[in-house]
Amino acid sequence: MKLVRFSEDQTFSRDRTARFGILKNGSVQDIIGTPFSNFRLGDILYSLDQVKLEAPVTPSKVVAVGLNYRDHADELKMSPPEEPLLFLKPSTSVIGPGDSIIYPGSSQRIDYEAELAVAIRDVTKDVEAEEAIEHILGFTCANDVTARDLQKKDGQWTRSKSFDTFSPLGPWIETELEPGNLKIELLLNGEIRQSSNTSKMIFPIESLVSFVSKIMTLLPGDIILTGTPPGVGPMRVGDMVEARIEGIGSLKNDVRYRFGFEDRRE
Repeated sequence: MKLVRFSEDQTFSRDRTARFGILKNGSVQDIIGTPFSNFRLGDILYSLDQVKLEAPVTPSKVVAVGLNYRDHADELKMSPPEEPLLFLKPSTSVIGPGDSIIYPGSSQRIDYEAELAVAIRDVTKDVEAEEAIEHILGFTCANDVTARDLQKKDGQWTRSKSFDTFSPLGPWIETELEPGNLKIELLLNGEIRQSSNTSKMIFPIESLVSFVSKIMTLLPGDIILTGTPPGVGPMRVGDMVEARIEGIGSLKNDVRYRFGFEDRRE
């Protein structure tokens, strides 16, 4: 099942009223309730060109995992971590499919990082790995956008990962998916820049959910980003970036400056 969050207003607005639905045969059917509790199908059916797909959830927090692909660790000539390396991204960094990644004026380089994202179903605390699947709503595509120069300058990752628009998610939550062996790619202007498989994760999904839940309480709709494969690189204003994951779909976002700033395409 593909769970979507959508609005009827297709113009850009922070005040768009969004609701949940299910994607069926190329159409969106609204639901009464939310995916985090009992719900029933509504009576309204929309074609995709009638709606704007939003970020599929509105997390209270985005918990991200660094250096979780063996081939990425090899690329960086780094030893795999003994435990998951965690950092947080704020809820205000989340955008949806088709929304623009805004190039901040304080950075000279922002990078793409395609990732498989885990959406949490319910309040999750202190669970074991074998229990984790019960607390997962499903999976979606993500792009962990990073201001690479600021990351190196600061020596820690909060500023470089936390700008508004730096956590694209979408296009929907796939609830029926085995995440352990999926092709994951990043395309920049149609050219493949990252290509790997989730089987190369150092820490599997269930272990990550358990590990995080023993540190902080996960709430319904929270997101865990599971790390990026090798091949990360820069984006420029005017670029189109696409995170593509087998069994889920494609998340596309363009890169632009906020109105009033110069174009750094050169």
